[in-house]
Amino acid sequence: MMRRALSLAAGVAGVALLLGGCAPSAPVNETAASSGDDVTLKVWSWRTEDIDAYNTIFDVFEKEHPGITVDFEAFQNTEYNQILTTGLAGSDGPDVPMVRAYGQLQPNIEAGQLDPIDDIVDGLDDIAPSVLAGAKGKADGKTYAVPLATQTLQMFYNKDIFKENGLEVPTTWDEFIALNDTLLEKGITPMALGVKDDWMMPIFADIVGSARYGGSAFEGEVLDGSKTFEDPDYVASLQIVADMKKYLTPDVVGVSYTDSQVQFTSGQAAQFPGGSFEIATFASQAPDLNIGSYQVPLPPDAVSPTPVSPAYADGNFAINSKSKNKEAAAELLNWLATPEFGQLVADDLNQFSAIPGVTYSNEVMQEAWDNYQKGEAPYLLLVDFRYGDPLGTAVLGPQIQKIFMGEQDAAGAATALQDGISQWFTPTP
Repeated sequence: MMRRALSLAAGVAGVALLLGGCAPSAPVNETAASSGDDVTLKVWSWRTEDIDAYNTIFDVFEKEHPGITVDFEAFQNTEYNQILTTGLAGSDGPDVPMVRAYGQLQPNIEAGQLDPIDDIVDGLDDIAPSVLAGAKGKADGKTYAVPLATQTLQMFYNKDIFKENGLEVPTTWDEFIALNDTLLEKGITPMALGVKDDWMMPIFADIVGSARYGGSAFEGEVLDGSKTFEDPDYVASLQIVADMKKYLTPDVVGVSYTDSQVQFTSGQAAQFPGGSFEIATFASQAPDLNIGSYQVPLPPDAVSPTPVSPAYADGNFAINSKSKNKEAAAELLNWLATPEFGQLVADDLNQFSAIPGVTYSNEVMQEAWDNYQKGEAPYLLLVDFRYGDPLGTAVLGPQIQKIFMGEQDAAGAATALQDGISQWFTPTP
């Protein structure tokens, strides 16, 4: 069996300038074997941290699908987009690439680099529409990939710090503010946040503010043009972000994302506003860290009737239109759409699978998933406003940095966001 290896961008030959219907009539595990020839599928990903887990997962596939070997390669996340673009444009790319979702998937689709899979992969209709949307073409509505995972956004907290200081998970806004004030009084940083990395700022904004502006309801209104990001409720949600500065490290503008992770895992900060993708990282960095999560309670004048966990689809597996092994690639994608693979995603990758019917033995994951199911909302700027230039997240991130530096206010940040996305976004009444 071919061993799968981690390939870093610096070691990839030929990429000096490189840098996201109907079931088959025959049982999918007979297809490759019936051809009489063994097939090696090249699978690419940006998840270098999951190389060992994917080795284990694809071993399961290979045992059940004789005749197919998976050659898995993972590249540096920051280099992957360009590596993939070059690979798909040439003849030496992957058979099955991991591709981005929503707006960042569209360039690959528009370039004709991926095959639609509606008629060759079974089980797509079982995936939540909001998640499957991350794998569809914006123009033609066809499905081009099997979604991998759902990421949810929430507030993580250190259970031991809470217990030692007699603190409880807040269920009202007043309790939330009192909790953070108490932590300050005790000399504990209430929240760890890496403001230096602007990509975290829209995540933070939605964790504390999505319920204030209305979550899914506001999404529909801004998409149909009945509201804009200059709406008073959205501006008020950004004011909440500004008001949270007092609960962060005094020099927070200079704190990086990795610094904030260390602040939380080392016990310097009691809480960490972040995504479910942090769960595996925290477990790796601090195996003895006792954490839980909760949805930020409803702030005053919240439009949403319930607290929410914003979420988005993260990563998809597609078929390279230039692949010479499309039959085997379809076989793999059919397996990636099964509950068996979904459970492996949960157990081995510590991710929320996009496939329904998965259970979570990890208590931290189950708690976060239960919270999400109580109140769902889209991570708005990623889900709906990454289909043009500039990206919504790329506009708001630096604006929030300016808020924390005292160079911008909530209304100004909202206006900058609206001006930015108006360069390409047209509402559909």
